[in-house]
Amino acid sequence: MARIIDGEKMNLIGENVKKYRKAKRMSQQLLSNKLELLGVYVCRGSISRIEDFSRTVTDIELFALSQVLGVSVDELFTQK
Repeated sequence: MARIIDGEKMNLIGENVKKYRKAKRMSQQLLSNKLELLGVYVCRGSISRIEDFSRTVTDIELFALSQVLGVSVDELFTQK
């Protein structure tokens, strides 16, 4: 079944993923590597696409991102 996303943004968390990643002084590659240690395979390029809102994020990826970045899932959705 195809996913239908209305609008230009494919996710709601890209900006916060980038913010929290940079706050931890983590490169996109290091974030990808840490996700892989949890069994969640998101390549560096996909991290970039999440951060620029051009890629969707699965619930498993969302949970793993919150774990690696040390923030709650809610914090990934918090807007300024």
